[in-house]
Amino acid sequence: MDLQIALLLGQDGITNGAIYALLALALVLVFAVTRVIFIPQGEFVAFGALTLAGLQAGRLPGTIWLLLALGTAIALVEGSRALRDRNFRRLPMILLVNCGVPLLLAGTLFALSPASLPLPVQVLLALMLVVPLGPMIYRLAYQPIAEASVLALLIVSVAVHVTLIGLGLLFFGAEGSRTLSFTDISFELGDILVQGQTLLVVVASLMLIVALYFFFERTIYGKALRATAMNRTGARLMGISGSLAGMLSFTLAAAIGALSGILISPITTIYYDSGFLIGLKGFVGAIIGGLASYPVAAAGAILVGLLESFSSFWASAFKEVIVFTSIIPVLVWRSLKTRHVEEE
Repeated sequence: MDLQIALLLGQDGITNGAIYALLALALVLVFAVTRVIFIPQGEFVAFGALTLAGLQAGRLPGTIWLLLALGTAIALVEGSRALRDRNFRRLPMILLVNCGVPLLLAGTLFALSPASLPLPVQVLLALMLVVPLGPMIYRLAYQPIAEASVLALLIVSVAVHVTLIGLGLLFFGAEGSRTLSFTDISFELGDILVQGQTLLVVVASLMLIVALYFFFERTIYGKALRATAMNRTGARLMGISGSLAGMLSFTLAAAIGALSGILISPITTIYYDSGFLIGLKGFVGAIIGGLASYPVAAAGAILVGLLESFSSFWASAFKEVIVFTSIIPVLVWRSLKTRHVEEE
């Protein structure tokens, strides 16, 4: 291996690591706030990329039907609760938010030709179709059992993951897709050629991480999420809604996943089940951070990207094995250094 090859591998590793870092931050956020190990995080990566690919191909993405179905189910649940409590004034808002908005999106897609829209508008539409799935899934699958054990929540996560994988195959088919590149710019940096799309992924990831930092440090909702992550009971006693914190954390996780998929879709072919492996590598970074530390999780995800890239050169057949076995020494170290506490 010469210096040029090492630089190229380092470039690929940092690009992949930037995406894994975003997913690791989302996983840490969801676990800290809700105690949910969010295995379906990777499905939002695939759904975001494939929804954008469908819009660019002029097809109606299947995610709109999932959005309508989940919205109808939530409207039925919330509507029946409002009727039971005789709170009839809530019914119009419930129907508008859960059924009206998805119907408006569906009508917009039917009326317009998505393939003829500018790329930023297509990206915005894809995000509007995928991001609301996060809080909807939380409301239906996790909120009713929010006080259950971590193991029960993990089992539900596996069920949600399997369901979304099946729906992804139904909506998008088994063929992979790529989207149009955001930029065709490329320039030489020393002995290597840097693609503008690769640089865009890294810059966008850094900007999103900085935006998340300011969100948690400077906004009332970010501080509420931090308080819930530190002490759920204390946050509830201070008037912070656990349900609202959970829905907000799932919204952020879905947005991070969908945006990550959109960023990498021009440089790699995405299949309906590609998100699972990508999400697992983000999970490795989150494990390195102990599912608690955001900076360590991000650094661990960058390390995973570099390890994957260099492993593909030295032992391409075993690169996945090398990446996933890297968490074993971390788990052993943490088990030796951390006292076990029985869950109540």
